[in-house]
Amino acid sequence: ISFLSVLLWLLFLVIVLPLSVTPLRKSFISIKVLEIYRKIMPAISQTEREALEAGNVWWDKELFSGKPNWDVLLDAPITTLSPDERAFLDGPVEELCRLVDDWKTTRENQGLSEDAWEFIKVNGFFGMIIPKKYGGLEFSVQTHSLVIQKLASRSITAAVTVMVPNSLGPAELILNYGTEDQKNFYLPRLARGEEIPCFALTGPEAGSDASSIPDTGIICKKEFNGEERLGVLLNWEKRYITLGPVATVLGLAFKLYDPNHLIGEKESLGITCALIPTELEGVSIGERHLPLDSAFLTGPTYGKDVFIPIEAVIGGQNGCGKGWGMLMECLAAGRSISLPALSCGASKLVSRYIGGYSRIRKQFKISIAKFEGVEEVLARIAGNTYIMEGARTLTASAVDLGNKPSVISAIVKYNLTERMRGVVNDGMDIQGGAGICLGPQNILGRAYESVPISITVEGANILTRTFIIFNQGIIRCHPYLLQEMSSVHNQNRTEALIEFDQAFFGHLGFATSNFVRALVMNLTGGRLTLSPVKGKVAKYYQQINRLSASFAFLSDLTLLVVGGGLKRKEKLSGRLADVLSQMYLVTAALKKYENDGRLEEDFPLLKWSCDDALYKAQTQLEGILENYPIPVVGKILSYFIFPFGRPFKQVSDRNGRSVASTITGPSEVRNRLTHGIYIPKDNEEAAGLLETALDAVVAAEDVEEKIKRAIKLGKITSQNKEEIREEAVKKEIINQDEVKILVRAESLRRNVIAVDSFFSEKINVKSNKQVPEEQETSDPTKNIQS
Repeated sequence: ISFLSVLLWLLFLVIVLPLSVTPLRKSFISIKVLEIYRKIMPAISQTEREALEAGNVWWDKELFSGKPNWDVLLDAPITTLSPDERAFLDGPVEELCRLVDDWKTTRENQGLSEDAWEFIKVNGFFGMIIPKKYGGLEFSVQTHSLVIQKLASRSITAAVTVMVPNSLGPAELILNYGTEDQKNFYLPRLARGEEIPCFALTGPEAGSDASSIPDTGIICKKEFNGEERLGVLLNWEKRYITLGPVATVLGLAFKLYDPNHLIGEKESLGITCALIPTELEGVSIGERHLPLDSAFLTGPTYGKDVFIPIEAVIGGQNGCGKGWGMLMECLAAGRSISLPALSCGASKLVSRYIGGYSRIRKQFKISIAKFEGVEEVLARIAGNTYIMEGARTLTASAVDLGNKPSVISAIVKYNLTERMRGVVNDGMDIQGGAGICLGPQNILGRAYESVPISITVEGANILTRTFIIFNQGIIRCHPYLLQEMSSVHNQNRTEALIEFDQAFFGHLGFATSNFVRALVMNLTGGRLTLSPVKGKVAKYYQQINRLSASFAFLSDLTLLVVGGGLKRKEKLSGRLADVLSQMYLVTAALKKYENDGRLEEDFPLLKWSCDDALYKAQTQLEGILENYPIPVVGKILSYFIFPFGRPFKQVSDRNGRSVASTITGPSEVRNRLTHGIYIPKDNEEAAGLLETALDAVVAAEDVEEKIKRAIKLGKITSQNKEEIREEAVKKEIINQDEVKILVRAESLRRNVIAVDSFFSEKINVKSNKQVPEEQETSDPTKNIQS
């Protein structure tokens, strides 16, 4: 045996023995690393801990793992609707959509009509999440989502009015944390609409930083209903409280104090939630905000020395101080439902009607859908709608399975509202002048006005992206990080060392395996990794495998480099959040494609969705590497992740053309893509008229083509439309039935492109004179069409 061999073996033993022999490893390595961690790891407050521990992890954990188990995704059932749920969507929801006139709601009534309110109450819209034993409908999360989606395609006011009582609020909190007395008293009344609920969390000094609410409750004894009771004396100031102006029961979050130790030794008990009848003395409601002129009811609420018995705390006396955990747990699921549904409703609306409008509208004597610039925008509209619907459906089904996916809910809230913003803006660009003139004819105007509302609520999007998605995701989804953090803060040194040793060395092995896996996949372009499906879709599964491995390794390395300062590196965490988000969206689109039966005609939509999301992920990875905290490490990582250049390309023009065509004419693809929105049957409705006109315009295109060819060949020399038709009939190029088709299409087209106009009650701009009284209309909202 050579001296060199002995030396190498000794070196190997020196390295391996301390790592493989647990007592040696703990004594020489783990205890020292633990002390370093204790110095650099920031303290975690109770509210931060409760936020981190809220909800659970699901498919997001697989994406963080570097080696996704595709069975978790592909075997997950998508919720199917019961006969009762389907009947509700086809019956009461459809009828409510017919009842709601969005123009009158926003312009004339500044709210829903009395008939609409009564219909909502009588038909149980406020009790969709309440179990049947309490008089509720006990619908699935998927059905809840579909109800909001359909209502949102008709009226943002109706959608918000229905979604709030079924989202974060008294009903959900009572269901999950209330006492039996609270459930038995409130849930039947909420289900019947006898009580109108709201929940007050946000205040002037506590918006995104909701844990810092200044509103207080003091435990004391006071007279209540003629007898001395143990209770809470409350003072609060809240704003942006939806349904606040008309609420009969107010859910309230506040900080609870017990200075006289009436229920225990602690003075500061923490955030608490309680139920407050708004009729109590000291409660002030009724004022109203106007959120971008939308008509749903929202406003401030104030309380001055309001006393409630201790039984009004959600969960009773045992619920004191547990409110923050309640809120975080409910938000973990709540973000998954209402706003993604609302976003999909708006995007499907744009896809269906702007797609049709672009076929109907003509410029330079041709349909504007044929212009490449418009085609590019239409592709974005349809492609975004497809990937959003995949994410909405998958996430709602995950909640139905019992998950409360806090990270995924933040992903879909942020990404679907942002993509919806892009879709609505694109739709407005195509509609042009008709889009910016409000009136009964304008299908998109109110949706456009309301876009920032969904961006702002349930966690402002900037905060959600830069603070929640990745920062919470890396801690919750990482297989070892949370255990490492727990051990650092464990005061029992022996237990802490055992826990840390297991987590730290597990973490090292995890990071090493992801490094090797990512290196191999990046060098081979992901081609050697296994896909759970075969065919042309398989490459997208392979690329997610590759991206997941690189993302997992990059996340670990970034934590090592930045440490506890990550939450201050918002640009870095935001870009990492974007990479995770795009991976989730791609997998949601793939899941949708599988569940829909791998329909070949839907493949262009899937391809657009995957290509777009992967390119966006690559762009954010580039931003991370170019701005890495240690530039030389960023440069090395760039060669590691992209050894042969950037692999993902933008959506191709050919694919974009195919995608745009899916929404510009009647087809099964268009129907599938926009399924679930309200489609009026009445031609008096702008949306119903557009549907009729699209069919007529498409039917007339062959006839128009005959005339165009005849003109080009010199067979028709007339200039005027009517004369052209007469000459075409005379020369037997078309017949009288085809003339009727042309005339009908032209008439309907003119009606669709007409823009609402109103008599001015003030100044005639042209003459700068008062409009004569005989020219004024008694109905200033009457639609005048030329």
